[in-house]
Amino acid sequence: MAASSGPVRAPAPLVLVPNTLDLGEAPEHQSDLRDVLPDGVLRRAAELTVWLAEDAKTTRAFLKRVDSVHRLSLPLQQIQIHTLPRAAKGKGESHASPAAKASTALLLAPALAGTPMGLISEAGLPGVADPGAEVVAAAHEAGVPVVVLAGPSSLTLAVAASGLNGQSFAFVGYLPQDPAARTARIRELDHLSKRLNQTQVLIETPYRNAALAEALLHALQPATRLSISCGLTLPHAWSRTHRVADWRPQSTSVMQSLADKVPAVFSFLA
Repeated sequence: MAASSGPVRAPAPLVLVPNTLDLGEAPEHQSDLRDVLPDGVLRRAAELTVWLAEDAKTTRAFLKRVDSVHRLSLPLQQIQIHTLPRAAKGKGESHASPAAKASTALLLAPALAGTPMGLISEAGLPGVADPGAEVVAAAHEAGVPVVVLAGPSSLTLAVAASGLNGQSFAFVGYLPQDPAARTARIRELDHLSKRLNQTQVLIETPYRNAALAEALLHALQPATRLSISCGLTLPHAWSRTHRVADWRPQSTSVMQSLADKVPAVFSFLA
C-alpha cells in the first residue's frame, strides 16, 4: 500500500493591497499613510512576507513606511518581492499570450503552496488601470482566493470630485501620442459621451499632463464639461470642473498648475 503523502494544503489568498497616490513625491511631501490607508490594511501588509509588484524598489519603500506604523513580520531584506512580467516591446508579445500567462501563473506558486501573497500597484488599487489584473485573472483560474483591501483609487476619487455623471462612466486610459490621432480620439469620445450621457475618464504620464490638457481644450466642444483632478490625497490636491469654453481663457494658468511629476486625472461629459 502506498504511503500517504499527507493532507494537501489549500491555496492561500492573493491579497490586493492598495497603495498611496503619492508616487514620485519627495518623502517630505508624501502623505501620512494613516491619512490614506485604513489601519487594517497596514496591519495586513506588515504580515505578508511574499509580494508581487510592478517595481521592487518602490515596494520596499512602501514597506518601510508600513514598518514605521506596524512592525513587519520579517526584516525587510528577508521579504520576497517578485516583479510582474512586462510585455516585450516591438516583439508582438502580449500579456494575454500563452508565454506571458504561464510566466504569470508561476508567480502564484507560493500561494498555491499555502503562503499568502500580497499584490501591490505603483499607486492606488491593484488591477485598476494596472497590469496586476493579469495576476488576479491567473489566481482565479488557479483556484487561489482573491482578497481585496479598501484603499484609494484616483479614478473613482476624480469622478466623485468632478460633479459629472457618476452613474455611468468609462475609463479609457491613455490617448494616442500622435497629435492628429489624439484629436480624432478626443472628438470620438466627446460624441460618445454626449450620445450615452457617459463621463469619459483619462490619464496620462505626469510629464505629459499639460499636453493632454491643451489637446482636450482644443478638441472638445465648448459646452462639454471638463474636470481635472491633480495630486489627489496630497496636501496640495485640487479638482476643478468647468465648461471647455470657460477653461480656455485660463489655459495658461492651467498648464502651469499641472506639475510634471504629479499624477492627474481628466474627466469630461458632453
